[in-house]
Amino acid sequence: MRAVFIDGREQIEVRDAATPEVSEGQVRIRVARVGICGSDLHYYFNGANGEYVVREPLIPGHELSGTVELDPSGELAPGTPVTVHPARFGHEVPGTEGEPHLWPGGSYLGSAATWPHTQGAMADLIVVERDMVRRLPDGVGMDLAALAEPLGVALHGATRAGDLTGARVLVSGAGPIGLLAIVAAQARGAAHITVTDVLPQPLERARELGADEIVRAGEDTLPAEAFDVVLECSGAPVAISAAAVAARRRGVLVQIGMVPNEPRGINLAPVISKEIELRGAFRFHEEIDEAIEILAARPAIASVVTHSIPVADVREAFEIARDGSVSGKVVVVLDDPAL
Repeated sequence: MRAVFIDGREQIEVRDAATPEVSEGQVRIRVARVGICGSDLHYYFNGANGEYVVREPLIPGHELSGTVELDPSGELAPGTPVTVHPARFGHEVPGTEGEPHLWPGGSYLGSAATWPHTQGAMADLIVVERDMVRRLPDGVGMDLAALAEPLGVALHGATRAGDLTGARVLVSGAGPIGLLAIVAAQARGAAHITVTDVLPQPLERARELGADEIVRAGEDTLPAEAFDVVLECSGAPVAISAAAVAARRRGVLVQIGMVPNEPRGINLAPVISKEIELRGAFRFHEEIDEAIEILAARPAIASVVTHSIPVADVREAFEIARDGSVSGKVVVVLDDPAL
C-alpha cells in the first residue's frame, strides 16, 4: 500500500508500506480523505510540533474519512462509510474523572508525542480499535466527513466556554479551526458572532459561513469589553492579548489554538483587572459524535474544504495548506476524487 512519510524538516515522500494486520477488536479502513492539520504542517515544515520531534519516519494525519475494508467481528460490512476518533486514551488521574482526553499515557494518530511514534492516517489502509470508528450518516460525503475531527475540536472549545445561548462571541483567527468555531458557536446558540483575522480571504470564508461581523486585525478596531466569550483559535500572542481586551468583564476566553511549548509574551493585565476566566481546550472527548450530526444537517459546511489534492501531489498540498490567503482546509485524496 501507499503511505505518506515525513522523515524530517521539509522531507516528505509517498512510499510503499506493509499492509497493516487486523486483529479481533480492530477494524481496517480504506482511507479516502485526510485533512492537513496544523500539527501536520509543523511536523513537515519544522520537523517538530512543539516539543515533539520527528525521530523516525512519521505517517501524518488524524482527520480522516474512508470505508470499512475488514471488520473481523462482522458488525461493519465492507464499504461502510466511516470516520475515526483519533485518540487512544491513557489512565485516569485525580481531577480528570470522565475526561479521558486529559488522561496521560494515551496517543493520537499521526503524532510524534509517543515512542515509537503513533502512525497516522495518510495511507491507503489504517487499522484502529473498533471503539474509535464512527459510522457516517447518509449524505455525508468523504470531504465533509474529514471535517468531523476538527469540528470536534471546535465544539470542545465551545463546551469549555459554557452555555453560549444568546452570547456575543468573538472568534479570533479564521483558519480552518476558526471557521469551524463559527459553526460550533452557531450550534450552541450564540446570538452574534464576530470573527477577526489578519487576512481578508479567511474573513470572506467566515462571512460565507454566517459570521455576523468580520474585523480585519491591524486595520479595523475590535470593540473593547464587547464579548461574553472569545474562542481564540490562532495561537498568536498578539491575538491572545487582543482577545483579553475584547472580552467583557468576567467574560470567558477559551484558548483553542495551540501555542509552542515555550515562554511567549502575552498581556495578562486585562485578564486580571476584568476577572476574565482563561480556559484551555485540548482536543475533545465525545464531541465528534455531535460534529457528525451537525455535518449531516449542514452539508454546506463542506465549503470549509477549499482544496482536495491527490496524494501523489502531497508536497504541493502541504504548501497550499500553510497559506491561509489561498486555502481553508486542504484534504489529501487517497481514492477516486469522484467518489
